[in-house]
Amino acid sequence: MVTTVPSMTDVARHAGVSQATVSNVLNYPQRVRPGTIERVEKSIRELGFVRNNNARALASGRNASIGLVTTGLDHSFAIDVAHGAQQESLDHGFQLLIASADHDRATQGGHIDFFVGAQVTGILVSLLAESGAPLGDRFDSGIPTVVINFHDAADRCYVVVDNEKVGYLAARHMIELGCKRLLFVSTSVRLQQISEREAGVRRAVAEEDGAVQLEEFSVRDYNRADEAVALGHRIAMRPVSTRPDGVIGVTDIVAGAVIWALAQRQIAIPEEIAVMGCDANTFAWGGVVPLTTIESRAYDLGRTGVALLLEEAVVDPENPHVHRTEVLEPYVIPRESTIGRRIAVVRGPQDWHEVEPADGIQRAPETS
Repeated sequence: MVTTVPSMTDVARHAGVSQATVSNVLNYPQRVRPGTIERVEKSIRELGFVRNNNARALASGRNASIGLVTTGLDHSFAIDVAHGAQQESLDHGFQLLIASADHDRATQGGHIDFFVGAQVTGILVSLLAESGAPLGDRFDSGIPTVVINFHDAADRCYVVVDNEKVGYLAARHMIELGCKRLLFVSTSVRLQQISEREAGVRRAVAEEDGAVQLEEFSVRDYNRADEAVALGHRIAMRPVSTRPDGVIGVTDIVAGAVIWALAQRQIAIPEEIAVMGCDANTFAWGGVVPLTTIESRAYDLGRTGVALLLEEAVVDPENPHVHRTEVLEPYVIPRESTIGRRIAVVRGPQDWHEVEPADGIQRAPETS
């Protein structure tokens, strides 16, 4: 006796819906009305349908995996992106394959070529270049590709955090705490994200109509501490009347290095000089003083990127995919390096308050 294995077509016919609707119920239930979901799931149960990822891969010519090409794994941003992408992939029955470019464009291009040859369902790329041009026609492979943390005019999907707002929020935070002489430590590396943060800092200072001074300094490597440590020592040796009362590091590593040097010179943080970073690097949060930073939404970048990939990969004539840019909003994570020994309770964007510790000891607030 031959047993016929029910297919997605059988489920669609039994439920009285299209195959695309069945696919959405399995992969994107948020797109489908509750009544339709219930009807399709009832048909799945009655027919005994089991989704076969291997059969789906053979039918499409692609396997049930997604490739993530990250710039490197030496920063918590990349790791958080990978965590988010993996969770979204698993939620939809896909495996995530991760490749690190180790900050090398040739290596990055090779990884993309490999994923194209492996016929993965889609590719997430965190670009090293100032534009997609150096990768040539790799983006024209026919495999859905989403670019993370970078955007240009090319017709593809992008997921970015608003980096101009990252810089703006950092400067506004310092200004609202009373800082009048800001020093922004940037880098000579001309990445899009860096340029946008610079623009945000300058916009916030310009709004003060001369009441706040801005000094800018560049280090060669925003992922190394040595130059920023030397800068911190030079800041500490300047006369109080001319040195900054607030320092913003374009990355948390830069900001943490400045804090270390200032502490060595017995500069009180934040009472004499407040310091903060801009990229929520968990590798740099500890140290001499807990570091205020900006939440860069890396985990959400990964999840959103995979969601866009799968939206494009699953063909639905009723809801054709349209390329777009998803922009995620950053927010301030206040810590001791700017607000002192107070407890900052963060619930989300623009939603935090301070709790004064009793007897000079930091304690977590009671929750109901």
